[in-house]
Amino acid sequence: MGKLVDGLLSNRSEHVTSCIFQVHVHNDAYFSKPYRAVCCFVKVLSYPHPILKYKCKPLQKINQELRDIVAEMFETMYAAVGVGLAANQVGLPFRLFVMNPKGNKEEGEEYVFINPVILKKNGNVTDNEGCLSFPDIHADVVRSESIEVESISLSGEEQRFQWTDRPARIVQHELDHLNGVCFVDRVAPTARREIRPELDDMTAVFEGDRRLGFDSIEAAMQTLKDYEQKFC
Repeated sequence: MGKLVDGLLSNRSEHVTSCIFQVHVHNDAYFSKPYRAVCCFVKVLSYPHPILKYKCKPLQKINQELRDIVAEMFETMYAAVGVGLAANQVGLPFRLFVMNPKGNKEEGEEYVFINPVILKKNGNVTDNEGCLSFPDIHADVVRSESIEVESISLSGEEQRFQWTDRPARIVQHELDHLNGVCFVDRVAPTARREIRPELDDMTAVFEGDRRLGFDSIEAAMQTLKDYEQKFC
């Protein structure tokens, strides 16, 4: 797994249009300059948005724009009271997710996984899961009890972790997202039938928003393609 550096593939277009980002002014230690304009994620995409089924592409470069995006992903995750967030959950095409097992900006440790690969898995354990893209829906999912994962850090260095219990589950959950797999795809048939009414309700809301012009899949897909050309 090679190192990513600033400027890699910098000859590609720098123009990106977006329907799920808005510009605001941010003064925060996450960012390299105070009061710089950065993109802010309006919302986490909810089921059944088709981008949740998108298989993310390997990320080919790290630059300040990506660092700013990662910082906003953490802020979005904390605002939603989450412990992990994958790029395609906010309409981005690359293999990247963020995690803080404590789910609190003031506690725990923040991790950024770029182009993650699980090298080893051991054991199986069943536990209850939820997801920011499926608010208020929870179900039991079988996951490996311990894993070894390799990825690239935001500084462009290779990193390798051995995780068990909650962090191992979060990593597997978020890596599933990058492969276009949601946690509800892994629940047992009986549990799936139990949550079917909630999924149907989410589908009805999503289709209603589309009819009212609140959720343009076409614009979101164009944004995805623009960022794919820029970073992947």
